[in-house]
Amino acid sequence: MRGPGVKLRALVLVLGMGLLGPGLTSAQPAPNLREPANKDWLTIGGDWGATRYSTLNQINTSNVKDLKGAWVTHLGSGLGSKYSLEATPLVQNGIMYLATGNDDLYVLDATTGQEIWEYHSGIDQSISTVCCGWDNRGVALGQGSVFLGQLDGTFVALDQRSGEILWKTQIEDWHNGYTITAAPLYYDGIIYTGISGGERGIRGRLTALDAHNGQVLWQFYTIPGPSDLGGNTWPAPNDADPDKATVAMHGGAGIWNTPTVDPDLGMIYFSTGNAGPDYDGSIRPGDNLFAVSIVALDVKTGQYKWHFQEVHHDIWDYDAPSPTILFDVTKDGQPRKAVAQAGKTGWVYILDRSDGKPLVGIDERPVPQEPLQATAATQPYPVGDALVPQCAEPVPNFLSACIFEPFTNIPKVFQPGPNGGVNWANMSFDPQTGWLYATAGVRPSAFMQRKYTLVNGLWQSAPGGGTPLGAKYSGTYTALDPTTNKIVWQKKTTYSLHQGSGTLSTAGGLLFHGEPDGNFQALDAHTGDMLWQWQSGAGADAPAITYEVNGKQYVAIAVGGVATQTVSANGDLLWAFSLDGTPNGRLQPFAAPPPPSTEVAFTGVPTPTSNVQIVDYAFAQSRITVPAGTTVTWRNTGATVHTATALDQSFDTGDIQPDGGTAQLTFDTPGTYTYTCSPHPWMLAQVLVTARTQ
Repeated sequence: MRGPGVKLRALVLVLGMGLLGPGLTSAQPAPNLREPANKDWLTIGGDWGATRYSTLNQINTSNVKDLKGAWVTHLGSGLGSKYSLEATPLVQNGIMYLATGNDDLYVLDATTGQEIWEYHSGIDQSISTVCCGWDNRGVALGQGSVFLGQLDGTFVALDQRSGEILWKTQIEDWHNGYTITAAPLYYDGIIYTGISGGERGIRGRLTALDAHNGQVLWQFYTIPGPSDLGGNTWPAPNDADPDKATVAMHGGAGIWNTPTVDPDLGMIYFSTGNAGPDYDGSIRPGDNLFAVSIVALDVKTGQYKWHFQEVHHDIWDYDAPSPTILFDVTKDGQPRKAVAQAGKTGWVYILDRSDGKPLVGIDERPVPQEPLQATAATQPYPVGDALVPQCAEPVPNFLSACIFEPFTNIPKVFQPGPNGGVNWANMSFDPQTGWLYATAGVRPSAFMQRKYTLVNGLWQSAPGGGTPLGAKYSGTYTALDPTTNKIVWQKKTTYSLHQGSGTLSTAGGLLFHGEPDGNFQALDAHTGDMLWQWQSGAGADAPAITYEVNGKQYVAIAVGGVATQTVSANGDLLWAFSLDGTPNGRLQPFAAPPPPSTEVAFTGVPTPTSNVQIVDYAFAQSRITVPAGTTVTWRNTGATVHTATALDQSFDTGDIQPDGGTAQLTFDTPGTYTYTCSPHPWMLAQVLVTARTQ
């Protein structure tokens, strides 16, 4: 019986009368994805190693300037400020599969964009535990099925031809902080999926499901039990401090990415998220395995093989959401099997994937210590070049810091911040150049130690450092030699590229990449020079793919922006491009959307209220709006004296006593008044005064 959320378009009826295309036939023999993608794009990373490289070269450096829009479609899903469109389309035998931020699935003719069938998830719109925008990064294909994880913690298998629901498995409950945002991986009859929610007190894991019926085959917990390997890197469950005794079971280490597989070694690889709570290390002394780590398991049994931890005892939210990438290189005259991961630290970690040992040197160096954060004595420093600066530029009213400096209750501005470096943007590997390609962000952010209640589902991730007004955002696009970890070329970019489109490599000598201002671009893989761009009309923040149907190469990208961090323009578009485009060039670039911010500033709609609550150490209502003549009241509910003092010294409440003290000021003149707390200058807020109403 077809699920209530599935709609079958008329095209299917036509195709069903003896004209059914190969993409909608019964299950085909399992493809060998050891090799890079060619005509089809069958898994999120293009192949089992997620190299995001295609052997297609019809579109190349000599003719990419002629690339044109072949088709574009509005999906009608994921429209609204809470949604992101981050999914990689899959293509098999001329049929395209794409999921939206609402976990809806669209199946289209890859040559025209005409819809064949669609699946509506019907997920609860009140889900409140999703971190970082409602998003779905894609689906998996295998044995005639489409596999889809959902934000409510369920996993669904659909019939590839009809969209009929074949099975549904509840992996976890969103009420407890667990959601599924990563695209799954299908390999040899098994579906692998991560779980996210490290910001809400979850215990991360990789789950292996039987692709035939959804039965859970095994789970590997990224936070080990007390007697398991790595369990001694967390406080013991009999610790006298009740928070320390229970913290490991709320320790985070979610899996934001799609795993990679080496069939010859029989291993599956993935990287993990931050330890929790994010910014308070005091209750979780120890290295906190397997948070912020690259982990290798036996692909069939889930048995531990090896790990490499990128950040010990992470207190900076320097997790590793970007997927691992597998490739072969020659190092010191010897062929080597490599795995690499681009971290929020701004470094690329390059290891031998057979044993997890550094392929290029990684040094353990002493770092500054802070007993109040139980900081680790040393941190790994990869030999080679970082993708982004690792010290923050000075920002007024704040202390500036470099990577791995500690912090307590006095905020510091860090670069990289908690968004990276590299967040979830994917790398690619080009066997022709032998280089890795990565996009990254320069996004300074203020950190301050915060205490949290350890309850599943409660938010435990606010850095609490205030708003570093004037800090500049930007990005980098880099080619990296994986045998040295040295930069070959690097382009500075206007926008932060830590999340979003990442990079796609092709045998045509090209890199394809989407910008958060809506421009979809092609670059020369050897130089990084831009050769072509097309304005898509919304934030182009999803990974691009390329495929071939009937001898014609296409390049495609979903365009709908991201809801957090970069905050690019929302949309519901799916574009495909080819050299011949549409007849008479009917399809032209769209109007440019509003670009994302490149400087830290107050954002969001101000709250119409005359009351501001002060907590330690923030103004709870950071932007309010009142008509002229209104008296504004500040109430200090914290335990510390605060003030409300204008940056231009036009007003000052004086000391507002803790535990309920108040102060009042009347604003008679329209304007924007930015103020701080004199003892704590990182606390910033605004009063927007409008003209009196008549």
